Amino acid sequence: MTAGFAARRRQISGALGCCVLAVGAVSPVGAVESTCYGTSSRGRLEHGASLPLGGSNFLAYSTLGWSLGRAYLHSRVRSAVLDAFALMQEDMPDRVFVYGETGWQNGGPFKPHRTHQNGLSVDIMVPVQRAGASWPLPGDAFNRFGYGMEFDAQGRSGDIRIDFEALGQLLFRLSETAERQGAPIARVIFDPALHAELFATSRGNWLRRSITFMQHQAWVRHDEHIHIDFSLTCAPLDAYATSN
Repeated sequence: MTAGFAARRRQISGALGCCVLAVGAVSPVGAVESTCYGTSSRGRLEHGASLPLGGSNFLAYSTLGWSLGRAYLHSRVRSAVLDAFALMQEDMPDRVFVYGETGWQNGGPFKPHRTHQNGLSVDIMVPVQRAGASWPLPGDAFNRFGYGMEFDAQGRSGDIRIDFEALGQLLFRLSETAERQGAPIARVIFDPALHAELFATSRGNWLRRSITFMQHQAWVRHDEHIHIDFSLTCAPLDAYATSN
């Protein structure tokens, strides 16, 4: 565990008192599977499942955001994300990860995001290194909890650099776990200016062949995080009103 990761864990534990940083903490046995409605840009979610505040190699982007309920998603997508983090613990035990925003428990509009409405969208902050060591992406109110970080075309921001190797391996593992959950990755949004660095990693050729990346710039830069849309057959949006 790196010094930065340990410090963030202590900060989070103190902020939420007795909150347990463990994968199973908010994953009750026998939980009802989620149901998604509509699309990521106009949708809803039933029985949304929250990601835990943290685990052995990952943390939420913000204690406040997590406590406000901004880390809910479809139960299958949740399982895929947590399974991928677990595999990364085996693949790269010295790396740490930070996930970003996902959505509300019942889906629906999720400002300032244009999507994240039906539980099938996840933001994962880019893994970074500082002085050659894995480090959780810095996040606080002054940099919009990490979303305000800015990286150049080589993935540098001051003394912090994007760990493209870890990012490529995480996408590889997430693709595997999502397929097993029956919710394959549909699309990844990542700043096109940084694609070359990502494709230069050991998973680069696989990423080119296997993952659909948005090729144009999104409405906001996605240099400090990747946005991942997963694919599941969802019920029509009007069915949500009927069921509720």
